[in-house]
Amino acid sequence: MVMTTNTNTAATTGTTTTEATTAGAGAGGTGRIDFAKAAPKVFRALIGFDAAAREGLDPALVELIQIRASHLNHCAYCLHMHTNDARKAGESEDRLHMVAVWREARHFFTPREQAALALTEAVTRVADAGVPDDVYAEAAAHFDDAELGHVLALILTINTWNRVALSTGKVAGTDERR
Repeated sequence: MVMTTNTNTAATTGTTTTEATTAGAGAGGTGRIDFAKAAPKVFRALIGFDAAAREGLDPALVELIQIRASHLNHCAYCLHMHTNDARKAGESEDRLHMVAVWREARHFFTPREQAALALTEAVTRVADAGVPDDVYAEAAAHFDDAELGHVLALILTINTWNRVALSTGKVAGTDERR
């Protein structure tokens, strides 16, 4: 999830996912702050971090990671956005329905995608048990160091965006991108 009030900013960073915030009313009319306006320098830095994290990664993998983290964080706003983005990118309904239960439906996902989903779960739930060595090793077996760095960065950015959306009260289905 990338939130911005200026799609030109997103275009200059190479970010492919943008979200418009509700002007004046904070996030989706909740009365909470408009994060982009309240902390514009931080917001722009997060957009840049997100754009850099995506570089070189398969767009389908990017969406799978963002969808799974959004499931775990209960971020309906981001989940709605990223499932729609995945559909627009050609992702099948079958796979989208199986992301939340990917361990029971492994045949829908490649070993590389499974490794990324397991790493996404471990990093997202890092407070529960850290990132287990076997999960990290499996991801490292499927991604070279640069790719793994980008996968980790993407997991970090979606977790940050989930927290921004949840704390500012973003409402699922109010993504105003064009």
